[in-house]
Formats: sequence, structure tokens, C-alpha cells
Amino acid sequence: MKLRSIFNLVLIASLFLSCGTEKKAVKERVTFDYNVEQFADIKILRYQIPGWENLTLKEQTLVYYLTQAGLAGRDIMWDQNYRHNLKIRKALENVYSNYEGDKSSQDWNAFITYLKRVWFSNGIHHHYSNDKLKPEFSSDYLKQLLADTNTTLEGEAFDVIFNDVDAKKVNQAKGVDNVGLSAVNFYGPNVTNSDVERFYAAKQSPNSEKPLSFGLNSQLVKENGELKERIYKSGGLYGSAIDEIIKWLELAKGVAENDAQSHALGLLIDYYKTGDLQTWDDYNVAWTSATKGNIDYINSFIEVYNDPLGYRGSYESIIQINDFDMSQKMKVLSDNAQWFEDNSPLMEAHKKDNVVGVTYKVVNVAGEAGDASPSTPIGVNLPNANWIRTEVGSKSVSLGNIIHAYNNAGSTGRLKEFVHDDEELKLEETYGQLADKLHTALHEVIGHASGQLNPGVGETKETLKNYASTLEEGRADLVGLYYLYHEKLQELGLVDDWKRVGKTAYDGYIRNGLVTQLIRLNLGDDVEEAHMRNRQWVSAWVYEKGKADRVIEKVKRDGKTYFNINDYEKLHDLFGQLLRETQRIKSEGDYAAVEALVEGYGVKVDQAIHAEVLDRNKQFLSAPYNGFVNPVLVAEKNEEGKIIGVKVTQPDAFVDQMLDYSKKYNFLPEVN
Repeated sequence: MKLRSIFNLVLIASLFLSCGTEKKAVKERVTFDYNVEQFADIKILRYQIPGWENLTLKEQTLVYYLTQAGLAGRDIMWDQNYRHNLKIRKALENVYSNYEGDKSSQDWNAFITYLKRVWFSNGIHHHYSNDKLKPEFSSDYLKQLLADTNTTLEGEAFDVIFNDVDAKKVNQAKGVDNVGLSAVNFYGPNVTNSDVERFYAAKQSPNSEKPLSFGLNSQLVKENGELKERIYKSGGLYGSAIDEIIKWLELAKGVAENDAQSHALGLLIDYYKTGDLQTWDDYNVAWTSATKGNIDYINSFIEVYNDPLGYRGSYESIIQINDFDMSQKMKVLSDNAQWFEDNSPLMEAHKKDNVVGVTYKVVNVAGEAGDASPSTPIGVNLPNANWIRTEVGSKSVSLGNIIHAYNNAGSTGRLKEFVHDDEELKLEETYGQLADKLHTALHEVIGHASGQLNPGVGETKETLKNYASTLEEGRADLVGLYYLYHEKLQELGLVDDWKRVGKTAYDGYIRNGLVTQLIRLNLGDDVEEAHMRNRQWVSAWVYEKGKADRVIEKVKRDGKTYFNINDYEKLHDLFGQLLRETQRIKSEGDYAAVEALVEGYGVKVDQAIHAEVLDRNKQFLSAPYNGFVNPVLVAEKNEEGKIIGVKVTQPDAFVDQMLDYSKKYNFLPEVN
């Protein structure tokens, strides 16, 4: 499970929070340019890899191999997102590379912007809203570009760019056939919600207490009226790209830091070769247990946010270098995981008697691919299987250099516009980075690891269906919120004034959940994305439940709307009540309750406030969405072809990296 950045609109959390880092950050702004370019609603940034020069050659080589393995599967994500994506991308890239006509026209500039948006989203649907991207040029203009460059793009693949077909990549609306109305390429034509539910209801795991992740690594299609899985594996669906992934993983295994890491890599290779879900679980157990060393990674079909029913995993890769200093400072959270579980407001039956294996690290990213790039999470907690979390544990990471890049590339203009008063502004400026950092850590380390299912209750993707992801993210957020306003954080030495840090966190969460995240929506849209939904239903629920006591007050001043917290103690209690209820829903598999919670509080938007927020935001030029180009790792070899060094370089432009990736990692046909 991954935590997407929720504070892009204000000052992003920094994991380097000692007093001495402020001057260093100013110096780095001068010597390193984090900003690449901005287009549409997107800002492209760069990130550095701190401590690279301190790694041994063997460690650098391991990072290089793992990064190459991740990029080798890049096109899988494109095809998973939509069946025509690869065909469209290759045609657009050919036009860009070969067009020799007028490049000063408005139409050409619109074409370039559209291509960049497609690159950023790994396809023709917006990376966050899931709406199909709308080109600001005509179909006739594209036809002329295709003709001028001898490029072929015909039929449905051409028409879909301009028509209303496949308008939503992931459709989470209530009361519709979510699979049938989602363009994501996890299901074949004519596959329905009921087909999926019936198909997997018939499957049984060899051990019911360790359920396999059915559907995670396959596409479900109908052939001659019968449902059939096309498995992602060598020799199967995406086999040509997977063979390249395997090649690089085998090289990585040869330079592994230790036996545990080598064993885990070997199981991942076996999984890619066979597509066997038992091997996937064996791998996750081994990977979770492999906690020693400087290097770690995420690679495979993992997060299920892009599946409207939560079965199928999107391909992603994140290569990580441990930040030992910051990880040691935050180890205190994982060391006290049982205390947080024992003292939570959950029903006793829903608490774990023994929280095991929760590891938390701050890491520096060395490369990302697939669903993690160009738009990246800022925190990740894996594995996702509940039984592995319970019996073995989990790994939680915060992506330190990613957050650091956010923090050094933005401005605080929006913050000043949307805070209620000077006191709120001062708290955010003083404690905002620390509050955000702690919320990320509590969300990932304590939140996702907390609670347990009732005996006999199935996995949440089966019981809570299309609401499973947003409930889990909201539940983890609530764990963080409950403990952010708690004296335990000061007792553990994580803060020096727990009340001020807690107030800052509560102000920021309510402000974002009820106001600033609306910047990301078009006027009239419902909230669709799982993380946005959870921030709204959490905020809207506590706002409504606290109305009688004026816990949170809606304030109108000079034609502008603000939400001001009057009673932080009562808000803390409300967060606890909602946490208790969300865990009950998950533990009992209460579909009716989660549907009422999400649909009642997390989907519909106050249109008057939304229009006002969009109008207030017009003054700011900075884009609401950020993403990254990756540093380029260049292997230097001797005459025998042996790596003697790995150099880190930075790409000059987003276009350059995208074209380079398409050339070097083009391992799939246009139709799969």
C-alpha cells in the first residue's frame, strides 16, 4: 500500500528536520535545480541520490541491475492502463521525432502538451482523476501529422483520442458495472462485475488461513463464453518484457548483499517464470524477512488501486538505498508498535495480540518505474496480504529524497491563501514538516499494520469490494491522526510539543480534505480516486458529527470559506470513534456500512465551495500535480565488459527521458 503525497498544495514534508538542515537546503537550491518544466496541470521535478558515493561498487552494481529490471517492465504498465496505449504512444512519438512542419503553431504546441500528459499518465487517462485526457487539437490536425510523418494510427485507437468511448480508466461509481465501465486493461470485453465475483468465489486456497492473492497477476477474459485468466509470466502475457526483467534480476541476485536478499530475489525470479501465486507468497515472506543491507527494492504486480474490484496488481518498481541515520531516528515507532495497538480505540476483538515484524526505514530512491513513475508515492507499506502482515510483519518506507525534492521545489503561496488565520499559518510554518513526516510514518508503520479480521471473514477485496482501497487508506490515516495528538509522541522523543504538532496536523488534514484537494477536480466532478475519497470522508464525517459542539466551524470571510477547528480534544475523540468504526467495518466485512460511509461522505462535492476554491486558486501558477524524471545510472565497463563504476547523471528534459525509455525498454508489441 502506498501513500500518495497529500500536501503537494502546501509545503511538502521533509524527512531532514534537524535545525541545521535549513541552511543546507537553501544552499542546495542554488547548486541543484529540482525543477525541470511545467505543462497543463503537471510539474516535473528532479531528485538526487544522497550517499551514492558512499556505496561500494558491488552495491552500486546491485542498484544498477535492479533499476534496469524495473525499467524493463515499463511498458507493462502502459498496456495494463489501457489496451490501445502502446499503439497510441508509439504513433505520437513517431510524429514528434519525425515531423518537419510548422512547430510554432498553436496546434503543434497543443500536440506536444498532449504527448507530455500521455507520458506522465502512462497512457491516455489522467493519472489521478482517471478521466480521459482531452487534446486541444482536432482529429484532422492529427491525421495531417500522421500523414506528414508516415505514421499509422487507425480505427478505434485513433478514434478513442477524440470520442467519448472508454472515458474513465477506473470507474468507482455506485450501482454500475464497474468492470464494464472501466477502460483499464485488466479485463477482456464483456467481462462484468458478477463474472469476476463468481469466478473468484469458486477458487479456494490450499490453506484457508493463508489465502492466495487470486487475480493479482492475470488478465481475466472470456473465450467462447468461458472465463479464463491470462497469466503474467515468462511465456505468458507480457512474457517478452518479463524475460528482460528476469535477466536483470538474475544479475542482481549474483551481487546480492546477503543470503536472505539473494533468496528473496531467487523466489521473485521463480514467480516471474511460473506465475505461481504460492511462490508469490513465499517471496513476500522472504522479502519481508530480509531486512539487512543497504539496498532494497519493490518490483512486481502489487497495488490494486487501478482495478475497480481490487484484484489485479499494477506493475511497479522502486529501488531504495537505506538512509541509516534517519531510519534509526524513526525506529522508535516500529519498536513501540505493540503499545500503539494496545492503546488504540479499537474494539478489543479487533486488536492484534502480537504485532510482529514491522520495520520502518527512511530510504533514498535510486530509480522508479511503472505505476510509481513519473507520479510517485512518498511512502509505501508492503506486503498487502493480511495474513503475512499478521504472521511475519511488513516493511514500511518513506521516500526521503523524493519528499526532500518536493520540499525544495515548491512555494507556500497556496498555504497562505487557504489557512484560516495567522495562528494556523504560523503553526504550519513551524511544525508542518514534522507533522507531515510523522503522519506518513504512523500511517505506514502503525496504521497498515494494525487491527485484524474476525475469524472466517474473507479478504477485504472480497467483502468490501470496490470500497476496499479507500477504507484501508482512511483507516491508516485515522491511526496516524489519532496518535498525532497524543503525549506518547513526546514521551518517545519524536516531538518537543505534542499539542502544537497535533494541532498543525489536524489543521492541515481538515484543510486539505474539505478544501484544497478540490483543486485537483474539475467543477461538477465527483471524487473518484481512493486517497482523495478517504481524505474527504474522514474530514466530512468528523465535521458533521462535531457540528452540535462546533468542533469544526465553517467560516465565511470576505467571500471566502475556511474551516476552523475550535476543539482539538473533541476532534481527537471523533477521529478515535471513526477509527473504531472503520476497523469494525474491515474486521466484519460490513459492505453496507462502508458503502454508506464512502458514498455519504466521500464522493459528492459541495459545488459552491468547489467553484470558490477553483477561483481562489487561479492566482497560483504552480501545477497541482508533481512528478519526476529519474536520475540516469550509467554503467562504466572495462574491455572485458565488467562493470568498474556506476555514474549518476541527470536528464536535461522530460521529453528526452521519455523518448530514451521508449527506445531502450521497448519489449512489448503494440497489442498483447
